[in-house]
Amino acid sequence: MSSPASIASADAMRGKGIQLFLGDHYMRKLFWALPLLLACVTPAMADKVLIESPDAPKAIGPYSQAIRSGKLVFLSGSLPFDPVGKTDYAKEDVTAQTRRAIDNIALTLKAGAMTLDDVVSATVYVTDIDDFPAVNAVYASYFKPPYPARTFVQVAKLLRGVKVEITVTAASK
Repeated sequence: MSSPASIASADAMRGKGIQLFLGDHYMRKLFWALPLLLACVTPAMADKVLIESPDAPKAIGPYSQAIRSGKLVFLSGSLPFDPVGKTDYAKEDVTAQTRRAIDNIALTLKAGAMTLDDVVSATVYVTDIDDFPAVNAVYASYFKPPYPARTFVQVAKLLRGVKVEITVTAASK
C-alpha cells in the first residue's frame, strides 16, 4: 500500500517528467500560449446583443429583429409588413412584397449601424417558385457585386398569406 508521501512523490515525478521531456523553455511558452489560445476561442462564445429598429415592423412573437454576435448580425426573417400598418402587402404582388421585405431589412440593419452592403448571406422563401424572375429583379436592384451568398426556396405557406420572406446575415467591417 502506498503512503500519502509516496503518492505525492510519484505525482511530482510525473510532473517533473513532463517538464524534463518538454524542457523549462517549452513549459514557459505553453504557460503563455494557453491564455492566447483561449482568447482566440472566445469570439466563438461571443455574447448576444439585441438590435431593434423602431422604424421596422415589430416582432410578432418571442424572437428578436436582429442579434449581433461578434462581427456578425443575424436578422430574423423579414416579411413584407408595413411598419406603420397602412398597407396590407399580402394583397400586393410579389414585386411590391419583395421591395417592402428588403426595405424592412435595411431599416433593421440601420439600427445596427449597417447597410445592405454588409449583407453576406440571404435566404429567400417564396410560396411560388415561378416568382423567381420578379423577386430576382427586385433583389438585384438592392444589392451590388459582390452579391451576398443566397439560397432561394419554395415553401408551402408563409405567415399572414404573404408570398415572400427574406432572412439575412451581415458582417461588420
